[in-house]
Amino acid sequence: MGLFSRGFRGRRRTTDVPADRVPPGQYLVDDYPVLSAGPTPHTPLDAWDFTVGGEVSQPKRWTWQEMLALPQETVSQDIHCVTHWSKLDTHWTGVSLDTFLAQVEFTAPYMTAYSDGGYTTNLPIADIQGGKAWLVHTYEGAPLPPEHGGPARMIVPHLYFWKSAKWIRGIRLTSDDSPGFWEVRGYHIYGDPWKEQRYEGD
Repeated sequence: MGLFSRGFRGRRRTTDVPADRVPPGQYLVDDYPVLSAGPTPHTPLDAWDFTVGGEVSQPKRWTWQEMLALPQETVSQDIHCVTHWSKLDTHWTGVSLDTFLAQVEFTAPYMTAYSDGGYTTNLPIADIQGGKAWLVHTYEGAPLPPEHGGPARMIVPHLYFWKSAKWIRGIRLTSDDSPGFWEVRGYHIYGDPWKEQRYEGD
């Protein structure tokens, strides 16, 4: 089996591309391409949990039902993949990362998201605060399918979508900005699509 799933580039849209919403080097798609490294995990909901740990006063854990009992938001976001496709007006339902972070005490400036299957990605804490990131379980009104990161994934739509960890199970808060799965393989440490920060050195 190859490193990537098949069909991740997507079918280009032929409509005009709105320059104020589509970063340089991107093209629009109507479908939702799949890009995964390795096999797709399938985690039963009764075995799923989400933890905020690392450099915190005390780690905090939520079961699936406890996560669903938290305040839910439905948001419309544009998403941008490092493989050059963008999809506009995607709709997600889930919990703001602000809600989870409000329940722990910390001063760490960075975090690493970790997932079933061993995936990790790193971010500054500032990029998941202030209504910028969510743990989502629903896409376009239906449960998030496993191939797109279900039962739950993180979305950080202002960065390239590899930063939006699929199959997420927790975040570790850290003093250092430690590269994750794609970052150690040459992808940019931050990943701003508007600056075309695809690879190390961009």
